[in-house]
Amino acid sequence: MLNNPEEEFTHILRMQNTNVDGKHKVMFALRVIKGIGRRFANLVCKIAQIDLNRRAGELTEAEQNKISDILAKPLDYGIPKWFLNRQRCIKDGSFSQLISNVCDTRLREDLERMKKMRLHRGLRHWWGIKVRGQRTKSSGRTGKTLGVTKKK
Repeated sequence: MLNNPEEEFTHILRMQNTNVDGKHKVMFALRVIKGIGRRFANLVCKIAQIDLNRRAGELTEAEQNKISDILAKPLDYGIPKWFLNRQRCIKDGSFSQLISNVCDTRLREDLERMKKMRLHRGLRHWWGIKVRGQRTKSSGRTGKTLGVTKKK
């Protein structure tokens, strides 16, 4: 086999239990993984010393492993604590970056904890109404019928 760049191109990469499209540029391809946004993907690419103009399908196995390692342990690579999406965890006070299915699991655990403690926020999640102080009289009326219904 020859070392043509076309032959080494991978159309679908598997990173962090997520299918990543190889046709997109690296930074935008990483955003498909849940828990990784624009700025975090940009920072990971810069730390891994990957050119932002390259396509994700052109990454070597070593570069993919480097990105996965940075995503798993961001604090070891100098990413500041304020950049992470889970700061001062309720259970252990740790700082971490939640990605893929761990993100969903932690959210579900937090909501269950709030419901069990009978917090106002947890109860509103349980009732299926607005949680963060929005008005509910006129907006957010999808799903349930409110007010007077018309007789037939």
